[in-house]
Amino acid sequence: MRSILPILGALAVTLASATDVTLRIIRSPNCNTHTLPPSSHATLTTLGKHHSALLTPAGEFVFHNVSEGSYLADVHCSTHAFSPVRIDVAVGGGDEAGEKVVVEAWETYRGNSWGNKGEVMVGEGGSVGVRCLGGKNYFIERPTFSVFSILKNPMILLALVSMGLFVGMPYLVDNMDPEMRAEFEERQKSNPMNSLLSGQPSSGNPIADFDMAGYLAGSKKEKNGGGSRR
Repeated sequence: MRSILPILGALAVTLASATDVTLRIIRSPNCNTHTLPPSSHATLTTLGKHHSALLTPAGEFVFHNVSEGSYLADVHCSTHAFSPVRIDVAVGGGDEAGEKVVVEAWETYRGNSWGNKGEVMVGEGGSVGVRCLGGKNYFIERPTFSVFSILKNPMILLALVSMGLFVGMPYLVDNMDPEMRAEFEERQKSNPMNSLLSGQPSSGNPIADFDMAGYLAGSKKEKNGGGSRR
């Protein structure tokens, strides 16, 4: 009988320091609690302890008899994603009725240290709020064919502009003033690119007189003409 008394005393202390924790979904346009699937549930996990609660019609998760400790609260839902919350259950100062259990909660971040606390998430009535991040998307939309997507390509735009100049240049030349047209044709004749494109050498153009094949072969032209020498 005496060996049972310490166990009963420890159990009484544990029950006195245990409390109920309510996890409440914060209402937002991205999430409607009435449309969440019935399989949605939340968990409180820490080293050696695990609590689970189902979604109530009021959009809450109620955990009973949560003992003192630091927990990670996760909401598991197949249609929406929720931010994790750190919940600390601690025994505060006592009064005539006994010791008071204090529940504190902060928004936490995955991959960061446990001490990196975010916004305080304890709301009215001691309930802990959890934020909805948005809906989950399991499928990638296949891109549809669009002519505008082709026109956004810079190479296509450059080709269209070049084609427009090639087609519209003769019409522009025909509608030019006679004097301006004669001046334009005279400048075209003196343009060194015309001789290169036509293949006819020009006597006054050093670019047209340049022999690329002879230069690559190592031969040099004689200034006085007449053959080549190595």
